[in-house]
Amino acid sequence: MVNTKAVIFGVQGPNLLEKEIDFFKSVQPLGFILFARNCLTPSQLKNLVSELKTIAHDHNTLVLIDQEGGRVARLVPPNWPKRPSAGVFAKLAEENVALATEALNLNARLIAEDLRELGINVNCAPVLDILQIDADPIIGDRSFGYDVEQISAFGKVFCKGLIKGGILPVIKHIPGHGRARVDSHKAMPLVDTPWNELSDSDFVPFKNLSDMPFAMTAHILFSNIDPENLVTVSAKIIEEVIRKEILFEGFLITDDLSMDALEGTLTQRTRSSLNAGCDAVLHCNGNMREMIEIASVAEELTDAAKLRLNNGFMQIENVEPFDKTKAIDKLVSLGLY
Repeated sequence: MVNTKAVIFGVQGPNLLEKEIDFFKSVQPLGFILFARNCLTPSQLKNLVSELKTIAHDHNTLVLIDQEGGRVARLVPPNWPKRPSAGVFAKLAEENVALATEALNLNARLIAEDLRELGINVNCAPVLDILQIDADPIIGDRSFGYDVEQISAFGKVFCKGLIKGGILPVIKHIPGHGRARVDSHKAMPLVDTPWNELSDSDFVPFKNLSDMPFAMTAHILFSNIDPENLVTVSAKIIEEVIRKEILFEGFLITDDLSMDALEGTLTQRTRSSLNAGCDAVLHCNGNMREMIEIASVAEELTDAAKLRLNNGFMQIENVEPFDKTKAIDKLVSLGLY
């Protein structure tokens, strides 16, 4: 990871353009994130992932995807199977918690199989945000429900299922996005809940999964903690809440820097995020002009970030055996597949 920039970039389409190849070779980003626009067929996607890793000269280059299941999935039918959302398992838990837990584990293992077969090694999931009745629907059925202990338990099952299958999970959106009344893709959500109340609710699932390898920030303004800065650019929240209160010791990435919740230019957003304590920034849309702007100020990975990254990869060194056919049969019998 010599000279690796603390940035993860998106790619424009299903095949790399010459200008992208030249740019990525020059910049040496930490990794890449894939979207539906990049995922046409299994063979095409395997080739794309392989080429990205070749450019980076590192088999462990991060290749991320959002494959939560349900409405947030980049691998979709007919070329990939449909996987259920978190809300489906929360609903099943209302009738039988043990069965929901078993089904969720199998689902996570199957998602891990889907990703590992393609060479993808990071899944931006699960969502640990608490479902709120009066919140923006951007979270909705992506959440494991209203109860912090159920969210914690199901989040851990999902993470462990991915890890056993050789995939690094990303818990999100730390320290909690559930109360947002607007979509942070479009505007800045402001949450004025007192710090002590957040500590006893929204932060709890993240505290209970603080040993996970990766987390993604919430583009939320918690006005009673830091009235000036969103989480992503708040040194106070990253240091005092995420690192000291939640005790998260893993690798911290931003949510997408191009989202409208953030203010300032992309260079300002990049500098502010890294200076606040994020280990790497994320830029998703594949826009070359924007990527050049970010790369011009993105720093190299810090030694602390490299250590966190290495600790993460140690968790997926040994992929556990798994009977894929048996798992699918079980989930089909439950009406989930």
